[in-house]
Amino acid sequence: MSSADTGASYASAGVDIEAGDRAVDLMKEWVKKATRPEVVGGLGGFAGLFDASALKRYERPLLASATDGVGTKVDIARKMGVYDTIGHDLVGMVVDDLVVCGAEPLFMTDYICVGKVYPERVAAIVKGIAEGCVLAGCALVGGETAEHPGLLGADEFDVAGAGTGVVEADRVLGADRIRTGDAVIAMASSGLHSNGYSLVRHVLFDRAGMALDQEVPEFGRTLGEELLEPTKIYSLDCLALTRTTEVHAFSHITGGGLANNLARVVPDGLHATIDRSTWTPGPVFGLVGEAGSVERLELEKTLNMGVGMVAVVPRESVDVALTTLADRGVDAWISGEIVERGEHAEAVTLTGDYAS
Repeated sequence: MSSADTGASYASAGVDIEAGDRAVDLMKEWVKKATRPEVVGGLGGFAGLFDASALKRYERPLLASATDGVGTKVDIARKMGVYDTIGHDLVGMVVDDLVVCGAEPLFMTDYICVGKVYPERVAAIVKGIAEGCVLAGCALVGGETAEHPGLLGADEFDVAGAGTGVVEADRVLGADRIRTGDAVIAMASSGLHSNGYSLVRHVLFDRAGMALDQEVPEFGRTLGEELLEPTKIYSLDCLALTRTTEVHAFSHITGGGLANNLARVVPDGLHATIDRSTWTPGPVFGLVGEAGSVERLELEKTLNMGVGMVAVVPRESVDVALTTLADRGVDAWISGEIVERGEHAEAVTLTGDYAS
C-alpha cells in the first residue's frame, strides 16, 4: 500500500450513512400522520411499540399478519421518477389481505432496499406508505431503509411491508360461513393494482414498443400515469360492511385473478358463478390483451380485470351492503351467486362476455 492509499470505509464501499440519516429526517413528518392512539413512542427506536391493552375489549382477540410487496411496478415508478404512489400500493396489498378474515389493520412496518440512498426519494416512498396507512386506518410504526451498492444499481430499489391486525375469534370470516344462495358482490378496482406487471411490461414495452410518456386516448393520460395508478385500499370499506350488515367472506383479488382468489374462500361442495356481463373491465385490460394477443383466460389468470375485492353476503344483506359501499364512494355490484357444486365442477366459474 502506497502512502497515498487510505483505509477503506463504509462510504468507500458505497453506503452513505449521512444520506440515510437525512432520509429519516425528511420522512418524520409523514410518519407522524400515520398513527393511532395505541402507538407508543415515535420514529427512531429499534422497534415500534403498540399498546396491546387496547385489545382487552376483545373476548378472544386473534392477531392477523400479512406481508407483501408491489412487484415489478417499482420499475415503472423508477422510470417515471414518481415515488410517492407505490406506498399506497404496498399498504393496499398488505392491509386488504388482513381484512379478508375480518381483521382490523392495526399497524404496518416497511422495508425499502435501494442501490443508493437519495434522501428525497426515500422520503417520497415513505410519504406514500404513510398516506396509505391513513387511508387504511392503521399506523406506520417503523421500518428499515437498506443501501445495497453492488447488488442494485444506483437508481434501483424495492419495497416490502408487513402488517398486523386483530379480529374477534367468533367473527372470523371465511369459507365456513358461506351458504348456498349467498350473493357475490364485486368492488371495482382502480386499475391494474400491483399484480401482473411482468406480463404488462413484456406486452406493452417489449412487444408493442410503447413508451411511458405516450398519450393514450382511452386513458385520457399517458401510459405511465395509467400504469402508476395506485391500488385502491378497501380495508375501511370492508370493515364498514361488517358493521352494517352480515358478511360471510371477502376475497382480495390479487395475483391469480378473480377466479383463483375467490376459490380460496369457496368451501367444498359449493360453487361460485360469476357473470362477466355485469361489468366492463377498464381500457388498460383491453390494451394489454390486444397489444400482446393475450387470450382472455390468460388475462383473467393474471390481472384483476376490474375487480379488486369481493364480498360474499347473504341475499338479504345485499341492499344494505350495496348502499353502504355506494355511500362510501365504492363502485360495487352483484356479480354472481353461490350454488351447489356439481360433480367435477371447479370452485369458481366465469360465464358470459364482458359488457361493452
